[in-house]
Amino acid sequence: MAFRDTRVRELQCEGYSVFLQFNPRRIFSTAAKVDATSIKERKCFLCPENLPAEQKGILYREGFLILCNPVPIVEQHLTIAYTEHIPQAMQENLSTFLALAKDASPSFSVLYNGPKCGASAPDHLHFQACPTGSIPIEGDALDPAKRQLRKTNGTTSIYTLTGIGRATIVLEGEDASGMESSFEQLTTAMQHALRTDEEPMMNIVCSHNEGKWRMIVFPRSKHRPDAYFKEGDGRVVISPAVIDVGGLIVTPMDTDFYRVGAETIQSIYDEVLIDGVSMERIFAVL
Repeated sequence: MAFRDTRVRELQCEGYSVFLQFNPRRIFSTAAKVDATSIKERKCFLCPENLPAEQKGILYREGFLILCNPVPIVEQHLTIAYTEHIPQAMQENLSTFLALAKDASPSFSVLYNGPKCGASAPDHLHFQACPTGSIPIEGDALDPAKRQLRKTNGTTSIYTLTGIGRATIVLEGEDASGMESSFEQLTTAMQHALRTDEEPMMNIVCSHNEGKWRMIVFPRSKHRPDAYFKEGDGRVVISPAVIDVGGLIVTPMDTDFYRVGAETIQSIYDEVLIDGVSMERIFAVL
């Protein structure tokens, strides 16, 4: 199995730590071409008719297939793909996402990559799942010293996290409809603050435990850092998706695994996630 071939090392950043994982088989996702022309010219690898013959799935809610991720980042890494070929989007599928988090609890957290910030198949609706606690940000989100309450919206509390080197918003609540309403308001505020009519760029980690949902949202400003596109020694082949911004950073190249340091990681986070000014604009209209 690909996961057994990985190596991990911890990086101490300013006030927080992350983990680098050398995972050479992840180059397929890290280097995925997600421009419109490339997507149009390739077969969708998440459509049921294009899945490998040996890959089996479990039908979930008569519309999704729960599949083993063929190139896992963590043990028991799952892909949950819609059975029909429709674009990646959260707003129209939020209730299913929350239901999946509850049904998978307490063992699994569910993950979402927006179509322009980490999804290697932005043309096909899908989520991921991994064992709860396997992404470092989940521990940070529970640390009282890092949580700052910013707003209470009915039964939902909205926090930001401090001291982790990246923009992060946490929604917590016991009521599904309240979580949906709060997320919709957050999405609208992000659209206003980031000046877009499309789905705001974001990654999400969602879990359900002790009767409460927790959505960890990473508002994005960019898909890939500039260093990804450089030539020669200046290139760093890191394409951050939800697990990467969550603190487990995949490096498919061994050179990057050994040479990347805390300063580079902070630079990548600063580049692909929103800055403090944009965060305050979001909360000014939320």
